[in-house]
Amino acid sequence: MPHDVDDTSPTTTLSVKGEPSRLDPEKTTQASSINAIVVDWDGPDDPSNPKNWAFRRKWAATVIVSAFTFISPISSSMVAPATLQIAGEFGVTSTAIIAMMTSVFVLGYAVGPLFLGPLSEIFGRSRVLQLSNLWYLVWNLGCGFAQNKSQLIAFRLLAGLGGSAPLAIGGGVIGDVWHPEERGKAISIYSLAPLLGPVVGPVCGAWIAERSTWRWVFWSTTIVDAIIQIFGVFYLQETFAPLLLARKAAAIRKTLDPEKAQTANVYTVYEVSGKPSWSEIIRKALTRPFFIFSQEHIVQLLGTYMAFIYGLMYVFLTAMPAIYEGQYHETTSIAGLHYIALGLGLTIAAQVNARYMDRIYLHFKNKNNGVGEPEFRLPSMVPGTIVLPVGLFISGWAAQNKVHWIVTDIGIAMIGAGTILLFQSTQTYVVDTFTLHAASALAAVSFLRSLAGFGFPLFAPAMYNKLGYGKGNSILACVAIVLGWPA
Repeated sequence: MPHDVDDTSPTTTLSVKGEPSRLDPEKTTQASSINAIVVDWDGPDDPSNPKNWAFRRKWAATVIVSAFTFISPISSSMVAPATLQIAGEFGVTSTAIIAMMTSVFVLGYAVGPLFLGPLSEIFGRSRVLQLSNLWYLVWNLGCGFAQNKSQLIAFRLLAGLGGSAPLAIGGGVIGDVWHPEERGKAISIYSLAPLLGPVVGPVCGAWIAERSTWRWVFWSTTIVDAIIQIFGVFYLQETFAPLLLARKAAAIRKTLDPEKAQTANVYTVYEVSGKPSWSEIIRKALTRPFFIFSQEHIVQLLGTYMAFIYGLMYVFLTAMPAIYEGQYHETTSIAGLHYIALGLGLTIAAQVNARYMDRIYLHFKNKNNGVGEPEFRLPSMVPGTIVLPVGLFISGWAAQNKVHWIVTDIGIAMIGAGTILLFQSTQTYVVDTFTLHAASALAAVSFLRSLAGFGFPLFAPAMYNKLGYGKGNSILACVAIVLGWPA
């Protein structure tokens, strides 16, 4: 971010186009020479500023990023219905190892954003996002050729590292291109993708596993990802303002006379005392997620709560085959269709929230004398904290007592609705609060979240075997109430 300065020497400001303008003190840095050229946007309506792009161009970036964010989580859970088939082929009998075949992908989600998010604030959103997706594509393809459990687990972990990039960088892209009062609808689509993906995955995976081989679970997602990658090359343009202004500054340096270039100090409003060294840039960027998490209590609170919610999501993603095949004696393919209930809850709640999130924000902004605050994104968390535990109670006891499957599906749909309401509010709040460094902030939040997504499914089978679905879900519902209502 720009810093306050002690303006002790004359500073010349320059815009490439339009009239020269003085910068605010908070956006100006001290010049190291008399001839200083500070590069900024050419006024508030500069068309090269991503926030001033045409709506069509903004939505192109949003849809591509959401597509990246959708296909990766599909891979995280699509293998779930096929794990027993894989276990049989590789001779795996441990329930923890079987669950790890699904959840280890999410462990990559915990580690990847910690360096991919900050790297996007050095090299740009588009470049890091697309290279990370290529990394995911290669290792996801390799999973289909794994010859033993160790190879499969290792390849899935490496694929998860690359697939984690959209979870951190996507929020930064949306923060780059949308104004706060427009951001709600874009966030509603983007935040739906990482939750809807794990729901669609098992539905497809169940039918593929039953009618073909588990290896096509990985090959099919690789094919779809390759198609998305091609669209990304053509339609995902760079959006990170400091990088775009740095390119603008570089173009200015090339136009200067050789004599003036030796004395002129050309830098952007985001650079301090000229261009910082690479070591300084990398040190600040890579430590930023840890700094944000250690210093910002709201990030700690929301990160802990989101970790629990995400862990719940993966508990159900891995437990649903056992519920419907064990309790209701359905085939693998038919049991996989019940993931649609979770998807309906996610989708319906996301669309309703998308309609009202920006309206609620504008309502409170108008009441606050036209000043918007990130806290105006949080009201939709309230219904989410109520719907989620109710859904846990209904689904758990209905499955325990083998009530008609539609009742269990209703409970699972409510879990999906509560989850997406909480996710959308939290992610929009984080993006609004840390707009420029949203990728680093989201990386900090997603770290705990992804650890829970990896760890929760490992203990869930033992919990349900000992307590049953009714008592097990009741405990989870009580924890959701204790964590959610104060938050």
